[in-house]
Amino acid sequence: INLIMSYKIDRLTRSPKDFYQLIELFDRHGVDFISVTERFDTSTPSGRLLRNIMLTFAQFERELTSERTKDKMLERANKGMWNGGLVPFGYRIENKKLVIKKGDAKLIKNIFDSYISFGSLISVCKELKGAHSKSHISYILRNIIYTGKIKYAGKVYQGNHPPIISDEVFNLAQEIHKNKIRNLRVYKDY
Repeated sequence: INLIMSYKIDRLTRSPKDFYQLIELFDRHGVDFISVTERFDTSTPSGRLLRNIMLTFAQFERELTSERTKDKMLERANKGMWNGGLVPFGYRIENKKLVIKKGDAKLIKNIFDSYISFGSLISVCKELKGAHSKSHISYILRNIIYTGKIKYAGKVYQGNHPPIISDEVFNLAQEIHKNKIRNLRVYKDY
């Protein structure tokens, strides 16, 4: 007997569509499925109905959890709190808050100043002697977190962490970038 056991149905999947595809796959290969804690006979119409009801509730629970998580993260962003992920270069985490790393912050200021002076990522890379890649420098130059703000779901919020650079410096770097992109588009003929 080929058998797949799961603690609960929703541990296998919470999507009814995925579950039905799995059940069809199991049936084609002669595999039975049993939920250890939810004992019902899926060979009868009432057993299948019960299974479908349980899957519907599992999907509802998954969607509700997702919605609550988004709401919680939005609330954190509104309060200026960082929502986690990779700690941005120039900061460290202390008591769940972003705190400036002095040496790295000096380097970030230098990156912005150099980019504003030269208007070129390659020039900034050369000045740093290859310590950071072009893509990493580009990411730093586009990251609004260095102004003391955070971005969540496409919106910018005032953060509760200290800025490394001013809004003016950040905006000037963005303007230089926009002009470079605009100029590249003018000269490219596809």
